[in-house]
Amino acid sequence: MSLSWKQALRDFENYLRLEKSLSENSIEAYLGDAGKLQAYFSALTPPPEPSGVTYGDLRDFLAAYWKEAPNTRTQARVLSGIRAFFRFLLIEGEIKENPSSLLESPKTGLKLPEVLTIAEIERIIEAVDLSSAEGHRNKSIIETLYGCGLRVSELVSLRLTDIHAAEGYIVVTGKGNKQRLVPLGSKALKAIDLYRQLRNMMPVIHDQNILYLNRRGRRLTRAMIFTIIKDLSARAGIKKKISPHTFRHSFATHMIEGGADLRAVQEMLGHESILTTEIYTHIDRSFLRDTLIMFHPRS
Repeated sequence: MSLSWKQALRDFENYLRLEKSLSENSIEAYLGDAGKLQAYFSALTPPPEPSGVTYGDLRDFLAAYWKEAPNTRTQARVLSGIRAFFRFLLIEGEIKENPSSLLESPKTGLKLPEVLTIAEIERIIEAVDLSSAEGHRNKSIIETLYGCGLRVSELVSLRLTDIHAAEGYIVVTGKGNKQRLVPLGSKALKAIDLYRQLRNMMPVIHDQNILYLNRRGRRLTRAMIFTIIKDLSARAGIKKKISPHTFRHSFATHMIEGGADLRAVQEMLGHESILTTEIYTHIDRSFLRDTLIMFHPRS
């Protein structure tokens, strides 16, 4: 008897969590993509089970979905989730051939991420109100995001025991619970030290080992980090559309522009493939071209 959609999605979730050790955000994204398939095929008469879905069925699904989601990056992400779902069914022996293997990916092109200048980052840091403990926390957050190139999920999960001040590095837990060592600059370390002194004076701390806490002594949420950055950028008069990830992009770009080795930047960012890191060399080339135009007498 073939798997029902409900059971297939449940088994897929266990596979992603236990065997692939993916983060909760990645699991949620993959399950969401597979869930779109379930919703589409459940509305058909008769509705095919997962093992009965053909290449033609998937092509019809994508044709319908593309009309609702014309953004090619969204399309590419959904297609990635669909492929992962059918690869799982193939591994489990539920299907003999993968119907998604012939699906073509949409052309997404190269989209360079938004990057802040060093002066803009300094303006954001200067916009922090240091008259309160929260101000010192927020300055420390910006210094750590930019100084270490962290993802927002890595930042909110930072623990006190992850900070090795004497050695000058932090232990970061990234995607798939993989850990890496990231150097900690003097400015970020100083900001963390000042915040920790005030943090230790909080009347109630629920998450004892978590570094960044809200007023109630609990771990900051990702949404709160977005809000902090949005407020600070507005106060600093930054017109660019920025997020916590912008500081990660800026970290990588400024490192490459400064002459850092690409492999070293890959290691610090926690990229699985150096191809992911290479996008910042495109930004660097743009920087070099602008420099040439600005300073070369024959340009």
